[in-house]
Amino acid sequence: MAPHKSEPDHRIGRRQLLAGALVGLAAGVGFPAAGLLPGRVQSKKPAVGPSDPSEILARIRPPRFPNRVFDVREYGAARDGETDCRPAFARAIGECHERGGGRVIVPAGTYLCNGPIHLAGDVNFHLEDGATVRFGTNPADYLPPVLVRWESTRCYNYSPLIYAFQQQNIAITGKGTLDGQAQIFWGDWKLKQTKDQALLRDMGAKRVPLERRLFGDGHHLRPTFCEFYDCRNVLIEGVTLKRSPFWTVHPVFCTNVTISGIRVLPGTTNDDGCDPDSCRDVLIEDCVFETSDDNISIKAGRDQDAWGGRPCENVVIRRCRGVRSRANAYAIGSEMSGDVRNLFILDSAVGEVDGNLVAIKSNSDRGGTVENIWVRGLMAGACETCIQLQTDYKGVQDHPYPPQYRSLHFEKLACRTARRSAIRSVGTAAKPIDGVYLKDIAIETAASDIEIANTRQIEMRNVTINGRLVRAPEG
Repeated sequence: MAPHKSEPDHRIGRRQLLAGALVGLAAGVGFPAAGLLPGRVQSKKPAVGPSDPSEILARIRPPRFPNRVFDVREYGAARDGETDCRPAFARAIGECHERGGGRVIVPAGTYLCNGPIHLAGDVNFHLEDGATVRFGTNPADYLPPVLVRWESTRCYNYSPLIYAFQQQNIAITGKGTLDGQAQIFWGDWKLKQTKDQALLRDMGAKRVPLERRLFGDGHHLRPTFCEFYDCRNVLIEGVTLKRSPFWTVHPVFCTNVTISGIRVLPGTTNDDGCDPDSCRDVLIEDCVFETSDDNISIKAGRDQDAWGGRPCENVVIRRCRGVRSRANAYAIGSEMSGDVRNLFILDSAVGEVDGNLVAIKSNSDRGGTVENIWVRGLMAGACETCIQLQTDYKGVQDHPYPPQYRSLHFEKLACRTARRSAIRSVGTAAKPIDGVYLKDIAIETAASDIEIANTRQIEMRNVTINGRLVRAPEG
């Protein structure tokens, strides 16, 4: 083994590498997956789950479709941006499905869709380069209500703009654009949703039967943009989604999901870029996010409505770029009551982040477990806190259901500025955070370095903050 460099040499090398990487980040280019920072011997403590995503990736296969084409123009769609094309889209999707599947083609042009697009099995809804679908803003067009998981609690609500329920082999592909036009109408509902939001949370806490959780007409819960519910073999590839009313891409209870090369542009508040929710075997790769909320947030249901339900597990995020986030770049929670495990965030970069670079956020009202998290090769410009492990989200403390965090691994991270603190790991006395492993991390400037409380088994190797090596606190 080559001898370790001295502290001054480490400091200079990191600063030069960090500066170069951030220049690349600003230019929108990537950085190498390995060799980002000089390393030391990795901890040999066993992980709860796999430390390598290869087995997960081997299971994830995007769906394939028959070589049949259904051009929406042949079903009455007009490219003038004024004619309602929803009936034409529905006819094309229906015939494609009935004939055994294929591609529903949306050629270049602007299409108005007054109401949701509901996908059927074996259909690839394909937007060609130059095609834009603009969704209408009359709430009545998104009725009758459909089954969704609104803010990770199940209910019947206005249909998402794009929706599928219990379908197999579905896709949205192409180089076109989907425009939710949220700023024209839906954004105003943020100010009106408080009553309905509280009502739904209370229904979830009291386990009110699902058929009685009926929202829609007369209520103000904004629809998500794209929500696939209990589907298998899902692909979303290449398209741009912008001006979302609420969470943008929200697969729920789905298995075998590929989200590749999409671009998400800002919507209204709570426009998370991508929120896999109690899904299994998910790949998010080569995507670009610019959002008014979290770029990517891993969910697993909320409170009593999710306890004992499906976890969100086996998720790989790689080679993604965050242009800007008004909240967190990568988050788990705060709705994670059904457990999150086996998550990999690899070789990605973010620019300006108003919140935290990586945030695991929950509280003692949620319960649930987060385990076997691997973050490797992540680059950031500026953020509040680089790594935030929080068990008192929204100030909730001393409730009877503290979450459990364990086996959390962070390697090869570099950040230019942490405006609040570099690393914060604060568990609860009832359930301390168990197993935090930090290796080859460089944070150039931070208002404070580390805050550790109620955390067991924390190891730090080659962690540099404000130009000096930082070691794990004893005890």
